[in-house]
Amino acid sequence: MTAREIAHRTGGEVVGDPDAVVTSWAFDSRDLAAGAGFVALMGERDGHDFVEDAFRAGARVALVRRVSVDGAGTYVRVADPLAALQALARGVRQERTALRVVGVAGSTGKTSTKDLLAGALASCAVHANPESYNNEFGLPIALLNAGPAVDIVVAEMGERFPGDVAALSEIARPHVGIVTNVGLAHAEHLGGLSGAAAAFAELLDALPATGYAVLNADDEHTALLAPQTSATVVTVGYAQGANVRITDVTVADDLRTAFTLDGHRFELPLRGIHQVQNAALAAVVAHAAFGVDWVDIATGLRSARASRWRMEVAERRDGAVVLNDAYNANPDSMDAALHALVHLPAPGRRIAILGDMRELGEYSAAAHERVGTRAVELGVDVVVGVGHGGAIIADAARAGGIEGHTAATAADAQALASKLVGPGDAVLVKASRALGLQTVAHALLQEGAS
Repeated sequence: MTAREIAHRTGGEVVGDPDAVVTSWAFDSRDLAAGAGFVALMGERDGHDFVEDAFRAGARVALVRRVSVDGAGTYVRVADPLAALQALARGVRQERTALRVVGVAGSTGKTSTKDLLAGALASCAVHANPESYNNEFGLPIALLNAGPAVDIVVAEMGERFPGDVAALSEIARPHVGIVTNVGLAHAEHLGGLSGAAAAFAELLDALPATGYAVLNADDEHTALLAPQTSATVVTVGYAQGANVRITDVTVADDLRTAFTLDGHRFELPLRGIHQVQNAALAAVVAHAAFGVDWVDIATGLRSARASRWRMEVAERRDGAVVLNDAYNANPDSMDAALHALVHLPAPGRRIAILGDMRELGEYSAAAHERVGTRAVELGVDVVVGVGHGGAIIADAARAGGIEGHTAATAADAQALASKLVGPGDAVLVKASRALGLQTVAHALLQEGAS
């Protein structure tokens, strides 16, 4: 797409070379390819401050509201770079009528399900959004970066506020929708479980009658969600009434799992028994919606790659095992991570370093307390609570009779963990991303390496 075309599609003005060609898109100057279009988004940090960095990194065109540096490259000046980015993605999606889009929504497991579905569809020409590009600017970037040879786009859809999924669906125009589950993630803005269910119904409502809605048979909200779509509904899970049932689940010492679905055996590289449900949803989408053979799906799932800081397991030289699941946290994912911790085959203590779960609103105190209680129930030996919510977790753990500590920040937690973790211990690190607890996991591993 040339700068001239970009300006035409967005109502913008070219400053520089109108024939400059963009071959990909990025909003982070540190993460762009040569020939990229850089979008100067305005949020906590102003993307205009990084336009020069983007050009030095190889960007050809910058989509901006203001031109601050003349001669450094080509600009397309628009009233609102985010709205212009969305308009570009919307227009390209409308023109690519043969493209099939899968929308992945849910309170937990969206990114893992997206990663697993990309693996299950590996025999097809598929493009999935990187990391968690699941919001108002990440999804348009993912669509625009799906090259002309791509037939299927897997698009994760986030849901911080009511209407978010509807807006993303209007851009992406999905043919297939997955809802992994309904939980309390972003409950502060969505209004609890009923609000979350309503948010995911926005995806189902956007599906055409010729499409597919693949839902979690074990989630109590599925009975309410299924009638929200005119698409064909397929339920997947352990429940007797599931259209496709999961059976014969096994968990290896390294937390990798295997399971049977419709008579076929699948092995997963992702860790944690909770990944079985995610993989089953992905497998059914690949087979039912796209006709991929079960054998090819099994091959693809075995090679699926997880996004970073999600159930990463590493062992130190002293035998301590660190489970880094620090990308994000909510009540359901905390429970899954604690289950994984207690099943690690380490001979020492089970230590959980747990921080705040953000955006839970009125449900926050009770949800954090419940995490501390679950740590006790599952047999965790030590809890380190980080931040305000983490302190509630630690208090509940101490009330249940296990060792509990508190830390105000990630740096404090790192210093405390260095003293607590010994040879043979198993350590879980998990919190909402804003706390930055991945630094604790990295530090523990570096200590072990030395």
